[in-house]
Amino acid sequence: MAQGDPVAFQTAEAQAGSHAHRLNSLRAAVLGANDGIVSTAGIVIGVAGATPDFAPILVAGVAGLTAGALSMAVGEYVSVSAQRDSEMALLEKERRELEEMPEEELAELAGLYEEKGLTPELALEVATQLHEHDALAAHAETELGIDPNELTSPTVAAISSAIAFTVGSALPLAAILLAPADIKIPVTAIGVLLALALTGYLSARAGGTPVPRAMIRNVLGGFLAMGVTYWIGRLVGISIG
Repeated sequence: MAQGDPVAFQTAEAQAGSHAHRLNSLRAAVLGANDGIVSTAGIVIGVAGATPDFAPILVAGVAGLTAGALSMAVGEYVSVSAQRDSEMALLEKERRELEEMPEEELAELAGLYEEKGLTPELALEVATQLHEHDALAAHAETELGIDPNELTSPTVAAISSAIAFTVGSALPLAAILLAPADIKIPVTAIGVLLALALTGYLSARAGGTPVPRAMIRNVLGGFLAMGVTYWIGRLVGISIG
């Protein structure tokens, strides 16, 4: 980036924000798949602990997958809609301020660039040229941390969340339905723990956190969830059997 190039300066900031947005989206997808793996594994192993019959396991697994995917989609839609409404309101407020007091807004933007390390003269030059190029985008990205051109779609977020959960749920459901009857629970448990190790690795890489800790935490959490639901199912099966 050439020194004093305002458009390049804004573009570099926008690219950094876009990269962070993509990482957050990847992390959300991994966590959605993780939820699907753990919740569906808990359901099918719990039912398998109560009865070895194929039909109840299938019904419970499919119902859990469907309910979980719909719940994730609705929750994500509501959450992202609220976030988008808030961002739109902030952008509209910024747009009005730019129309009503452009000089004050220019000084504010220059001050923000000074805080980022630019000299007062360069900060004013950058702010002035960005105002001429796209004042709203400059203020939104620098002052609010919002890219007006990359607002998250609630519908896309909901569909992505449902797909991630479904993909995660499919693994334990397929494992317990396809494995031989006498080893279906250990086969499912091993498959789930390996998948959780993978999602722990991916979420740690996406979030920039220590990989071993995330993998161990994920695997232990899944092991605990499956163990608890298995023994609850086992006890219920004995009590009603």
